[in-house]
Amino acid sequence: MFGNPLGLLSLLAIPAILAIHFLQRKSITLPVSTLFLLERTQREATSGRRFERLIPSVPLWMQILAVLLLAWLLSEPRFKKENSVQRVAIVVDASASMTVFKKESIAALKEMIPKLQGSATAMELTLIPSTPGEDRLYAGSSTEQLLAALEGYTPDGGLTDPSYSLRLARSIVSKDGTVIFLTDTPAEALPYDSQLVSVGRPLGNVGFTGISFAEKEGALTWQAIIRNYSDEPAKRSWSLKTKTSATEPCEFEIGAKSFVTIQAAFPEGAEEVCIELSPDDFTLDDTMPVIAPRPKALELYTATSAAFRDLTDKLLRSLASTRPSSDATSSDLAITSYDPLNPSLPNSNAILFVEDPTSAGKYLKGGILAEAHPLMDGINWQPLLVRETLQLPRKPSDRVLLWQEKRPLIFLRENGDDLILCFNFDLRLSNATQQPAFIVLLHRFAETIRSEKIAYQALNLETSQPIRIATAPGLTLNVTASDVSGENMSAPPSGRAPSLPGFLSITQGETPLLQAAIHFADTREADLSACAPTETEPLANIATLELHTTPDPFARIWVLVLLAALLIAWHFTAPKERVSIATEDRLASR
Repeated sequence: MFGNPLGLLSLLAIPAILAIHFLQRKSITLPVSTLFLLERTQREATSGRRFERLIPSVPLWMQILAVLLLAWLLSEPRFKKENSVQRVAIVVDASASMTVFKKESIAALKEMIPKLQGSATAMELTLIPSTPGEDRLYAGSSTEQLLAALEGYTPDGGLTDPSYSLRLARSIVSKDGTVIFLTDTPAEALPYDSQLVSVGRPLGNVGFTGISFAEKEGALTWQAIIRNYSDEPAKRSWSLKTKTSATEPCEFEIGAKSFVTIQAAFPEGAEEVCIELSPDDFTLDDTMPVIAPRPKALELYTATSAAFRDLTDKLLRSLASTRPSSDATSSDLAITSYDPLNPSLPNSNAILFVEDPTSAGKYLKGGILAEAHPLMDGINWQPLLVRETLQLPRKPSDRVLLWQEKRPLIFLRENGDDLILCFNFDLRLSNATQQPAFIVLLHRFAETIRSEKIAYQALNLETSQPIRIATAPGLTLNVTASDVSGENMSAPPSGRAPSLPGFLSITQGETPLLQAAIHFADTREADLSACAPTETEPLANIATLELHTTPDPFARIWVLVLLAALLIAWHFTAPKERVSIATEDRLASR
C-alpha cells in the first residue's frame, strides 16, 4: 500500500532514459593497420540524432535503478500492522420511509464495508438505529451477520434527529473509527465527523392520512382522506374487507399534490375492518384498519337549581358519550350549584357553580391571569366580565386556575380521589357562558374525568401513539396485537400503540379495557419526493491509514543506495567521454 500513489508517476522517467540511450552517433569506419587501436574504437552511447540499437551499459542500469528507488521513496510505501482493528459504526435511519429502500441499503453496505477495512487486519462492525434508546442491531466482525440484522430490521419510526445516535456511534469507534449515517434523504452536514450514505430516490406515493366517523340517519358512517404526494396525477382503487367478506374494488382518480375523500357505511356486526388501497412502493399507508369507535360513557348527575337548568341542559347535549344518572354516588361526574344558605359540597367528581341570591355588585376590576395548567393551556379569558358576588370558602390546598387581581375566579379542589372544578362567581352575573374558553374548560375537565374511569373503550389510533389506560391496582395487563392479515405481532412498548398498522387488545384479568385499530398517518414519512442518492461514497482518511500501517523501515538505506547508483553512473560516464575524445584526436593525427 502506498501513502502517496502519485509518487509512482516518477517511473515515467524510465522511458525517457531509454530514449536517450537509443539516440547515439553512428561510428565512422576507418581502416587502420595497427591492431592495438581496435581496443580504443569501440562504440559508445553518445548523443546523436539517429536511433540505434540499445547498448547495455553500467550508466543505463544505474540510472534505471535510481528512478526505481526514487519512485519507491516518493510513493511512501506503508506496511500493515499486526492485529490492527478498524472500527466502523453504522447508524441506520429508523424512519418508516426506509422500508422502501431496504434492498438498496443492503446492497450499498455490501459493496462499501470491505473498502472500509482499508489496511487494517480486522474490522469491528456496529449497527445502531437512529431512534434514541433502542438497542444495537448488531455488534461483531461479520459482514454477513450485519447484513442479516439489517434485513430483519423494520424501520417504523417518524422523523428523528440522528445526532444522539451519531454521538453514541462516535463514542463506540473513538476518534479514529468511521461513523456512517445510512438514510434515504441527503443532509447538508452531519455532526461528529460522520459520513452520509443516502440510498433513496424520488418516488410517488398515494396513501391514507386520516379517518373520521359520523352518525347519519341512524347508521355509523366513516370518511377516509387519501393524499397524493407526487407531482403527477394517479389512478387507484379501494375496497373494504372484513374477516368474512370483501367489496369489489372501486376505482378513482386523484390529482397531483391533492386530496380525495371516500366514505361508506360501517358494516353492521363487523368488529375489525380494513380499507385497502391498491398497493404502491410505500405500503404502510395503503391499509386503514378501523373499528366502530366507542369511547367511555360518563354518567352525569345534575343537582343544580332551576336557575341553572338551561345551562345544565346545554352541557348535557354538548358533552359526547354521556348519559344522565339519578344516583349521585354511582355517577362519574356531577354538575351542581353552591347555595350559601345550604353550603354542602358534593362527594364525587363535580363541576360547581356559585349561586348568589343577593343583588349583583359592581364589575370586578383588574387584570385577568390564567395559571399554567393543562386545563387552561391555549385558551383566552381576557374578554371575561364578572360582577362582585359571594365566594366559596377556599382551602389552602385548592389550585387556583384563574385570577382577577387577587380574586380567585376558578379553582380546582381535590377531595380525596375526586376533583371539583369550582366557579367562584355566579355565572348569571357574568358573560362566561358566552366565552369559548368556558366551554373548552368544561370539556377538558370532563375528558380528564373520563380518562381516569376504568371502563372499556374502542378507539382508532395512529401508529406509536401514546395510550393512557386507567387500570385497577394489583392486576397485570394482557396485551395482544395483530397485523392487518391477522398474524400476531410482538406486544408494543408500554403506553404506546404498535408501530405497524393492525389491531390491539388490552385486558386486565377478565375485564376488557381497550380495543383499538392502528393506522399509519405520518405524512412526513409518506412523502418520498425528497429522497435521493448520494453521489460519493465514504473513504478512509489519512489518519486511519497511518493508524493501521507503518512506513518502510529501510527508507534510509534506499536513499543511500540511490546516491550510490547516481555516483556509479557518473563515474562510468565521465571517463568514457575523455577516452572517446582522446581516441578521435589520435585517429585524426594519422
